[in-house]
Amino acid sequence: DRLAKNGDENSFKFNKPRLENYDYSFSGIKTSVLYFIQKELKKNPDFIKENLENLCASVQKSIVEILMEKLEKAAKDFEIKDVAIAGGVSANSGLREAMKKNEEKLGWNIYIPKFEYTTDNAAMIAMVAQLKYERGEFAELSISATARYELD
Repeated sequence: DRLAKNGDENSFKFNKPRLENYDYSFSGIKTSVLYFIQKELKKNPDFIKENLENLCASVQKSIVEILMEKLEKAAKDFEIKDVAIAGGVSANSGLREAMKKNEEKLGWNIYIPKFEYTTDNAAMIAMVAQLKYERGEFAELSISATARYELD
């Protein structure tokens, strides 16, 4: 976000996934960015160093557009006017600006936490880990990570 603020968000264009309904995925844009950078590095080994701010701004713009398209669709389809963001993503200045524009353009009531309250989930996980450590609660070394748990 810090680097993106000084860049030109229109410097580079990346393919965005076109998923139906309200789903979104960043795998397509990640691949698009990766291939773009690999191609440019072959032409200019200093491409990243010379274009880092513009690259960050362009990627941020693409991601914010993906999120806002889905959010606008859901808000319209379900007649929602009160929209909130939270967690680490709510610290992103591009997303915050897009939300504020839609507050005026679409008549939304937006709720964005103060920057100091936009912590990432990692901080909460670290706190729980610290408490478990202090209580001597340890897992077996044979456990494996699960990326997605079903919500009950």
